Amino acid sequence: MKSFWAAAVLIIGLIVLSVALGRGSASAVNLVGSTSIQPFAEMLAQEFNREHPDCLVEVQGGGSTQGLRAVDNSMTDIGTCSRALKKEEEEDAAKNYRTVIIARDGLAIVTHPGNPVTNLTIDQIRQMFEGRGITNWRQVGGKDAPVRLITREEGSGTREAFMQKVMDKSRISGKALTQGSNGAVKELVKHDPCAIGYMSLGLVHGELNMVHVDGVAPTVAEVTAGRYPLVRPFLFVTKGPPGEKAQRFIDFILSPRGQAMLEREGLVTAR
Repeated sequence: MKSFWAAAVLIIGLIVLSVALGRGSASAVNLVGSTSIQPFAEMLAQEFNREHPDCLVEVQGGGSTQGLRAVDNSMTDIGTCSRALKKEEEEDAAKNYRTVIIARDGLAIVTHPGNPVTNLTIDQIRQMFEGRGITNWRQVGGKDAPVRLITREEGSGTREAFMQKVMDKSRISGKALTQGSNGAVKELVKHDPCAIGYMSLGLVHGELNMVHVDGVAPTVAEVTAGRYPLVRPFLFVTKGPPGEKAQRFIDFILSPRGQAMLEREGLVTAR
């Protein structure tokens, strides 16, 4: 009998817990999408959640394309996208999406800290990532060593931005090592003297060598001035007008305080 009542109490407790969790998630604002935006959104959400316990923000990754799909399927309040929308997505945007730029980010071309190459043209970067033309660092003033390519996965906003800004209609070599996040790219490049990759400027934090592109330094100042050529938007996307709680979080990010927080992290403000 005691075991029966113990089991009953356990079941009731689990039911109460599940109801509580259901209420908590129902009252949350959910963000899904770009892994580039994710750490910045998590930082902002942490600050926002401290001040607005009635309007908790939950942040997940998955990639920019996944974020847009989640918005399409009404599975998230806000999709995050770290690239410009494609033509077909812009057509959808005119009908369904509401987009807001929360910041702008430079796309950094990164190499090992010991790599002596300090500048590459966009054409040289393209030839490297095509896997033909430039396959040895000696060809661009570096050491006699093979070029090892690190790229992002399909559906990544960082990859899509790189394809738009650098590759044009060319394909990335099948020999490139594919990674699922900016952090994974950073770790591989940091430990491989032959590696070259690309990632969010705001997430490098001085741990890698960032090459100049067409003679322009990858800095916030150059991005702000419009001189650095590899710049992409950080977008929040909703299906129709955002809900009241989602709008409160968006307003917080676009406020002077929210924008200052992003600027301190190496991004360029939206305004």
